[in-house]
Amino acid sequence: MLDLLSDILTNLSMRGTLYFRTSFTKPWGVAVPRYENVARFHFAHRGSCLVKVDGQKDPVALAQGDLVIIPHGSAHDLYCGHEPERTVMPLDVVLEKSGFDGSGVLVYGGEEPQSETQLICGHFSFEPNSRHILMERLPPYIHLTNYGEDAGRWMEATLRVIGEEAGGRKMGGDLIALKMSEAILAQAIRSFIESGAAQDCALGAFSDKNLARAMDAFHKAPAERWTVELLANAAGMSRTGFAVQFQKQMLMSPMEYVTSWRMEIAKKVLQQGNTSLTDAAESAGYASGSAFARAFKKETGQTPAGFRKKELSERTMV
Repeated sequence: MLDLLSDILTNLSMRGTLYFRTSFTKPWGVAVPRYENVARFHFAHRGSCLVKVDGQKDPVALAQGDLVIIPHGSAHDLYCGHEPERTVMPLDVVLEKSGFDGSGVLVYGGEEPQSETQLICGHFSFEPNSRHILMERLPPYIHLTNYGEDAGRWMEATLRVIGEEAGGRKMGGDLIALKMSEAILAQAIRSFIESGAAQDCALGAFSDKNLARAMDAFHKAPAERWTVELLANAAGMSRTGFAVQFQKQMLMSPMEYVTSWRMEIAKKVLQQGNTSLTDAAESAGYASGSAFARAFKKETGQTPAGFRKKELSERTMV
């Protein structure tokens, strides 16, 4: 069985993609457009740069060995700090000027080779109709500085291997880098949660060992007949204490969380053409099809049948 975070990311159908490795020399700047249903990442393999996320007042200073995750696919600028109003160019213009064809290294910038910045850039895509409050409530960016002992040698080593393999000349290097990149988001979110910052985003239950134990128990058996009392037992807390603490940390009740995730499970079942509405209801822990339909419509704004028809229709058109 998968643990709490692994289960969430797996059900969101997370898939990693490396879209380029760079060799930028001053002066340079790239404006990355907004994308839906993706989380962007940039790793400073060599050198440094600034990252200005849309809507944020100050840029992030990305030093060598740092990683920045942009969870909501927001537009952002990558630049060397030199006259950004003049040097930051749209991504498609940079790709055209550099002659980058999608393979190898994206080489771009001015005439200062000693100032080279090598970035490993990629994104994690998610199923368009999948959602979870963990991803929805993450901050505009997560900046993980050069990790050292506290954040774990595993993350640092993984990123450095990706840096060596991506766009390199060794056979299988791109595939190795791609597969390893898929572990980056889980590790980044885990580091974010363990830092205590999750409480500031109404995600405190993930860093509270008792509440997290209850959530983990639920995710391992979501179709069971869960009640607040059973969740409290899993947390090793009193019913009232658990309910109050969960509401405080997550700004929602325990059963609201349960229902929300059950509907995500049902969505995945409904997206399969060979399943019935009864299958979807049972996967979400509902013995009654009508009760499931009411809960599904309240949560998603659509009937289960309407959701499946729309999903199957859209997939046929692709």
